[in-house]
Amino acid sequence: MPFLRRPPLSDPVPAVPKVRSPGSRHATGMTTRRAVLGDAHVDRSIASMTPFDADFQTLIVESAWGTVWSDDTLTRRERSLVTIALLAGLGHHEELAMHVRASINTGASARDIREALMHVAIYAGVPAANTAFRIARDALAAAGRLEDEMREPEDGDAVRHKGEQP
Repeated sequence: MPFLRRPPLSDPVPAVPKVRSPGSRHATGMTTRRAVLGDAHVDRSIASMTPFDADFQTLIVESAWGTVWSDDTLTRRERSLVTIALLAGLGHHEELAMHVRASINTGASARDIREALMHVAIYAGVPAANTAFRIARDALAAAGRLEDEMREPEDGDAVRHKGEQP
């Protein structure tokens, strides 16, 4: 039956997925984690690690940072916005504040975050977005990133994201 056939993919999935050794995932993960969250956060996390949570920290570094965040399919900015929306929708407020602060390192602007949270309002509910807006506003204001980035572009201003070429 022709209507049951899938059209060919224009960008097929590679036959062999990317496979990294645990050692390289850990090294890549630590590099990516530091780039996104900042050295101070990662250093505090390492300093507070105990034998009880050491395996969990390894899981985070290798899986979240060494595999998912290190893949080049989405940019770090895009991953940051997806993460912010998910954390907001799920009500993980402490992690949300941390990732809003970290989003500065990924090139996400206050306007980007606002738009991600508008999606949260529609798809996860206004109460979740209301709390997330407050958390994001406070985190961005504390970082000095709220006012300048929220101004409307003037005629002739190109709206670019951090790191974009003109």
